Amino acid sequence: MPSFPSILKASLGALAVLAVAGGVAEAEEPSPAAVGYATKLFTDIGMKPTLDEVVPVLFIQLERNVTKTNPELMKPLHATLLAIEPEFLKSEDGVLNQSATLLASSMTEQELKDTVAFFESPTGKKFLSVQPAVLEQVGELTRAWREKL
Repeated sequence: MPSFPSILKASLGALAVLAVAGGVAEAEEPSPAAVGYATKLFTDIGMKPTLDEVVPVLFIQLERNVTKTNPELMKPLHATLLAIEPEFLKSEDGVLNQSATLLASSMTEQELKDTVAFFESPTGKKFLSVQPAVLEQVGELTRAWREKL
Protein backbone atom coordinates (compact mmCIF):
# COMPACT_ATOMS: atom_id res chain seq x y z
CA MET A 1 0.00 0.00 0.00
CA PRO A 2 1.65 3.28 -1.09
CA SER A 3 2.17 5.95 1.55
CA PHE A 4 1.04 9.54 1.10
CA PRO A 5 4.64 10.76 0.58
CA SER A 6 5.16 8.20 -2.21
CA ILE A 7 1.85 9.21 -3.79
CA LEU A 8 2.86 12.85 -3.55
CA LYS A 9 6.24 12.13 -5.14
CA ALA A 10 4.49 10.33 -8.00
CA SER A 11 2.10 13.26 -8.41
CA LEU A 12 4.96 15.77 -8.42
CA GLY A 13 6.82 13.64 -10.94
CA ALA A 14 3.77 13.50 -13.18
CA LEU A 15 3.33 17.24 -12.87
CA ALA A 16 6.95 17.80 -13.85
CA VAL A 17 6.65 15.47 -16.85
CA LEU A 18 3.49 17.26 -17.99
CA ALA A 19 5.20 20.61 -17.59
CA VAL A 20 8.13 19.56 -19.75
CA ALA A 21 5.97 17.74 -22.31
CA GLY A 22 3.59 20.67 -22.55
CA GLY A 23 6.28 23.13 -23.52
CA VAL A 24 8.97 25.11 -21.83
CA ALA A 25 8.26 28.36 -20.03
CA GLU A 26 8.78 31.81 -21.40
CA ALA A 27 12.25 32.52 -20.02
CA GLU A 28 15.24 30.94 -18.34
CA GLU A 29 14.71 32.99 -15.19
CA PRO A 30 11.06 32.79 -14.10
CA SER A 31 9.31 35.90 -12.86
CA PRO A 32 8.71 36.35 -9.13
CA ALA A 33 4.98 35.97 -9.83
CA ALA A 34 5.56 32.63 -11.59
CA VAL A 35 7.65 31.40 -8.66
CA GLY A 36 4.87 32.58 -6.34
CA TYR A 37 2.26 30.60 -8.28
CA ALA A 38 4.52 27.53 -8.27
CA THR A 39 5.02 27.88 -4.51
CA LYS A 40 1.26 28.20 -4.04
CA LEU A 41 0.74 25.13 -6.23
CA PHE A 42 3.20 23.06 -4.20
CA THR A 43 1.48 24.22 -1.02
CA ASP A 44 -1.96 23.35 -2.41
CA ILE A 45 -0.92 19.84 -3.42
CA GLY A 46 0.63 19.09 -0.04
CA MET A 47 4.35 19.37 -0.64
CA LYS A 48 4.92 21.54 2.46
CA PRO A 49 3.69 18.90 4.96
CA THR A 50 5.83 16.32 3.20
CA LEU A 51 8.88 18.57 3.55
CA ASP A 52 7.96 19.16 7.20
CA GLU A 53 8.51 15.44 7.80
CA VAL A 54 11.96 15.15 6.22
CA VAL A 55 14.14 16.43 9.08
CA PRO A 56 12.26 14.70 11.94
CA VAL A 57 12.25 11.38 10.06
CA LEU A 58 15.93 11.77 9.22
CA PHE A 59 16.73 12.41 12.89
CA ILE A 60 14.64 9.44 14.04
CA GLN A 61 16.50 7.18 11.62
CA LEU A 62 19.84 8.60 12.74
CA GLU A 63 18.96 8.07 16.40
CA ARG A 64 17.83 4.52 15.71
CA ASN A 65 20.98 3.65 13.76
CA VAL A 66 23.42 5.19 16.24
CA THR A 67 21.76 3.88 19.40
CA LYS A 68 21.49 0.39 17.94
CA THR A 69 25.22 -0.05 18.48
CA ASN A 70 25.69 2.66 21.14
CA PRO A 71 22.60 2.70 23.38
CA GLU A 72 24.42 4.84 25.95
CA LEU A 73 24.33 7.73 23.45
CA MET A 74 20.54 7.88 23.32
CA LYS A 75 20.02 10.80 25.74
CA PRO A 76 22.91 13.02 24.61
CA LEU A 77 22.21 12.35 20.94
CA HIS A 78 18.52 13.14 21.38
CA ALA A 79 19.36 16.39 23.18
CA THR A 80 21.82 17.36 20.44
CA LEU A 81 19.36 16.60 17.66
CA LEU A 82 16.66 18.66 19.40
CA ALA A 83 19.10 21.56 19.69
CA ILE A 84 20.12 21.52 16.02
CA GLU A 85 16.71 20.71 14.53
CA PRO A 86 15.61 24.37 14.16
CA GLU A 87 18.71 25.11 12.07
CA PHE A 88 17.99 22.18 9.78
CA LEU A 89 14.32 23.20 9.46
CA LYS A 90 15.35 26.66 8.24
CA SER A 91 16.69 25.09 5.05
CA GLU A 92 13.24 23.72 4.19
CA ASP A 93 12.09 27.06 2.76
CA GLY A 94 15.10 27.03 0.43
CA VAL A 95 14.13 23.61 -0.91
CA LEU A 96 10.54 24.75 -1.44
CA ASN A 97 11.73 27.91 -3.22
CA GLN A 98 14.19 25.97 -5.41
CA SER A 99 11.44 23.47 -6.29
CA ALA A 100 9.05 26.29 -7.15
CA THR A 101 11.71 27.95 -9.30
CA LEU A 102 12.26 24.67 -11.18
CA LEU A 103 8.56 24.30 -11.84
CA ALA A 104 8.22 27.99 -12.79
CA SER A 105 11.03 27.47 -15.30
CA SER A 106 9.06 24.64 -16.91
CA MET A 107 5.65 26.30 -17.18
CA THR A 108 4.46 29.73 -18.17
CA GLU A 109 3.14 32.09 -15.54
CA GLN A 110 -0.35 31.72 -17.01
CA GLU A 111 -0.14 27.91 -16.92
CA LEU A 112 0.88 28.05 -13.28
CA LYS A 113 -1.90 30.52 -12.49
CA ASP A 114 -4.44 28.27 -14.23
CA THR A 115 -3.15 25.19 -12.38
CA VAL A 116 -3.38 26.97 -9.02
CA ALA A 117 -6.91 28.08 -9.92
CA PHE A 118 -7.82 24.47 -10.70
CA PHE A 119 -6.49 23.11 -7.40
CA GLU A 120 -8.27 25.88 -5.49
CA SER A 121 -11.57 25.24 -7.30
CA PRO A 122 -14.16 22.86 -5.83
CA THR A 123 -13.19 20.28 -8.46
CA GLY A 124 -9.47 20.62 -7.71
CA LYS A 125 -10.07 20.37 -3.97
CA LYS A 126 -12.18 17.27 -4.54
CA PHE A 127 -9.41 15.77 -6.68
CA LEU A 128 -6.86 16.38 -3.92
CA SER A 129 -9.16 14.90 -1.29
CA VAL A 130 -9.92 11.68 -3.21
CA GLN A 131 -6.51 11.20 -4.83
CA PRO A 132 -4.78 9.35 -1.95
CA ALA A 133 -7.58 6.78 -1.59
CA VAL A 134 -7.94 6.31 -5.35
CA LEU A 135 -4.18 5.86 -5.80
CA GLU A 136 -4.18 3.34 -2.97
CA GLN A 137 -6.94 1.40 -4.74
CA VAL A 138 -5.08 1.63 -8.05
CA GLY A 139 -2.03 0.21 -6.27
CA GLU A 140 -4.13 -2.72 -5.05
CA LEU A 141 -5.50 -3.31 -8.57
CA THR A 142 -1.98 -3.18 -9.98
CA ARG A 143 -0.67 -5.67 -7.42
CA ALA A 144 -3.53 -8.07 -8.19
CA TRP A 145 -2.91 -7.69 -11.93
CA ARG A 146 0.83 -8.26 -11.48
CA GLU A 147 0.11 -11.47 -9.51
CA LYS A 148 -2.05 -12.76 -12.38
CA LEU A 149 0.74 -12.19 -14.91
